[in-house]
Amino acid sequence: MAVQPEGTPCWADAMFADVDSAKSFYADVLGWTFGESQAEFGYYTQAYADGKAAAAVSPPMPGEESNPSSWCLYLASQDTAATVARVRENGGEVLVEPMEVGVFGTMALARDPGGAVFGIWQANAHEGFDTEMGAPGGYCWAEVFTRDAKAVDAFYPAVFPYTERKMDEASMDFAVFHVQGQPVLGRMVMDGDFPPDVPSYVNVYFAVPDCDAAVARATDRGGALHFGPMDSPFGRFAVLGDPQGAAFAVIDVTTTQGEMPDMSPVT
Repeated sequence: MAVQPEGTPCWADAMFADVDSAKSFYADVLGWTFGESQAEFGYYTQAYADGKAAAAVSPPMPGEESNPSSWCLYLASQDTAATVARVRENGGEVLVEPMEVGVFGTMALARDPGGAVFGIWQANAHEGFDTEMGAPGGYCWAEVFTRDAKAVDAFYPAVFPYTERKMDEASMDFAVFHVQGQPVLGRMVMDGDFPPDVPSYVNVYFAVPDCDAAVARATDRGGALHFGPMDSPFGRFAVLGDPQGAAFAVIDVTTTQGEMPDMSPVT
């Protein structure tokens, strides 16, 4: 896959205290296989869906062993240093300064003004996802869950070349960021259904051929069902937590129900 346009989701990874258990869980739920761990890169291990790069897992970095497991979505950058500068200029926080990762590329980690953490990736040898959108086991979509829509809606289009459209539905505050006219990232306001101790986060969706079967496999393996399964115009989906606490979503894009929502530009 070619290098993605600026701001496009391009990779996802997660750190787990028990990497072997995480591999076993995601192999069952998403059908992943795994490459060799790379000691020189902190035993970072790439996951594959049907032989194509889908994501990665690794043990925690020194000093981060007590941090909860979570999936991190990386957004494409043509110049990590410039992107990091815009993060700071627009109220975000830089957690990891730009760092070269061998010949693969340059990464950084940041937190948006609402508290959600995301990655920044300037590709070199590693261009990101090889999976096709909607292909089983591959990345499919992501949404920023936040309690501060005003700050987040100002932040992301200032950091990346996004335009924003908002759903014409009074009961739900949902928006979508676009790059070059294509939807790339959702934004959802966390309402009263979310416990107050749940922080803002980025929810990463992986495609599956059967949402209910994936939920059954996940819960059988000790995962938690947080929401769904639910039908939508985009597919049948559910939000899960793996046994080590990392939240993610699964979606069957071939099973849809209802009309696509109307969206209006945000000016």
